Amino acid sequence: MNGSYCDISFAEKVRIFSSDYLKCCAYISNRQTPDHVFTKKLYSKLISTSQVLEDFLDFHGAKNSEDWYLYRELCASVRHLSLGAYSQKHILNRLVFYDIPDTDDFREAGEETNRSLNTVLRNLSPVIIDEAARLNIAMPMDAFGPEDFPGITTGEMLKYDIDDDAKDVQKRNIVKIANEFLSIANTFDPLGFYEPYKHEEMIAMVPEKVNEVEIRRFEMLVHNLQSSFDTYVIHGGFRFGDRKLKSLRSYFSVVFHLLQMMGRLLHFYERHLYEAGYKNTYKRVQDTMTSLVDPMMLLDRTINYGLYYACHYLNSGKKMARDILNENIERSSIIVGIPVKLGFHSRPSLLVAKIVQHFGGHVELVVGEDRFDASSVLDIQWAGGKIQKEEITEVVFEGDSRALADIQILASVNYGEDTMGKGVPLPSELSYLK
Repeated sequence: MNGSYCDISFAEKVRIFSSDYLKCCAYISNRQTPDHVFTKKLYSKLISTSQVLEDFLDFHGAKNSEDWYLYRELCASVRHLSLGAYSQKHILNRLVFYDIPDTDDFREAGEETNRSLNTVLRNLSPVIIDEAARLNIAMPMDAFGPEDFPGITTGEMLKYDIDDDAKDVQKRNIVKIANEFLSIANTFDPLGFYEPYKHEEMIAMVPEKVNEVEIRRFEMLVHNLQSSFDTYVIHGGFRFGDRKLKSLRSYFSVVFHLLQMMGRLLHFYERHLYEAGYKNTYKRVQDTMTSLVDPMMLLDRTINYGLYYACHYLNSGKKMARDILNENIERSSIIVGIPVKLGFHSRPSLLVAKIVQHFGGHVELVVGEDRFDASSVLDIQWAGGKIQKEEITEVVFEGDSRALADIQILASVNYGEDTMGKGVPLPSELSYLK
C-alpha cells in the first residue's frame, strides 16, 4: 500500500461501511414487522448499503478469509434478494397503470413472492447482527424508523399538461418494435409451461435450462425494446395517449421487471446455494446460507411465478403486437412464378412460411378468387393443390412489403431447389432461413 491510501484502519472503516446496513437489519429483524414496511425506499437502502460494504470487503480479501467470508456472503445475499424484491415491488406498485387484463391471480402471486423475500430478509438480519458482533463491529447507537422509509404511492397525481400523443411517430419504428416483440416472444416460447413444476423438475431445470446468463440475455433484449419505444414512439407515462401502443408497452414492461427479478434470484441461487463442488469453508458457509434461505422457495418463485408469468405475458401480447404491426406496415403485392416442376410441395411452402413468420406481418397467397395464409405451410400446400389442378403458372402475394421483397428473392432462385426438387444455396439476403 502506498501513501495515497487513507490511513483510517480497516476496523474503523468496516464499522463505517456497516453502520446503515446494520441499522436496516435491526429495523427489519423483528419477525412481527408487517410487510408494508418493506418499501422501495427500504429495498433501495438495503441495496446501496450492502453493495458498498460488499465492495469494501472484497477489496480487502474477504472471499479468501475464513473469519470474514460468512459476513461477506450474507452481505451479497441481502443485496441480490433486495434487488429482486425491489423489482417485484415495482410491479405491484405499477400494476394499476399496466393496461393488461385479468391481473388478480398475477397480483396475488406477486404479493406472495414479495412476502417470501421479505421473510428471508427478516431471517438473515439477526444472523448478520450476530456475525457483526462476533467480528467486533459495533452496532450504531441510533436506529431507523418507519418515517425513514415511506412508500412511493399517494392519493394524488400531478397535473397532466404535457401532450405525449404519438403525433409524429414514424411507422417504421412502430413496426420494428412490434416485430421485435414477436421475435422475443417466439424465442421465449420453448420455456413456456402450463402447470407448476415440481421440486425435482425445477432442480433439473436450473441451471441447465434456465439460468442467470440466459435470463439476463432476455432481460437486455426486452430492456432495449422498452428503451426504443420510449425514445422513438411515446415518451410519456401510461395514463394517457394511444391506448393500443401503451398497452403493448405494458406487456413488455411487466416482462422486463419479471426478468430483472428472476435474474437476481437466479444469481443468488447459482452463486450462493447451488452445489458446485466446493469444500471446507466455502461448503460450510453454503450450508449455513441454505439453512437460512430455502432453495426450493427461491426456485418456486423464480420458475412457477417469474418464468410462468413472463411467458404468459409475452404470449398474451402477441395478438396486440400483430394488430399494431399490421396497422402500420407498408403493404404491396407481387406476381411470381410457382416452383418449377414440383410446385408448392413441402420445401418451398416451408421457406415461404418462414419468411412471413420472420417479419410477422400478414401476407396472403392469392390464387384466383381464393386467399391463403402465407404464414401457414398447410395453407400454402392447399393452394398448391389448386395451382396444380388448374395448371396455374403465376400467383400473387399480397401484404407486408418487407416479406414480399424476400419472397421475390426466393422465387428468383426457384424457391431454393432445382427442377429435381433438390435444395440449392440461398442468396445471402435469406440467410435467416437456414
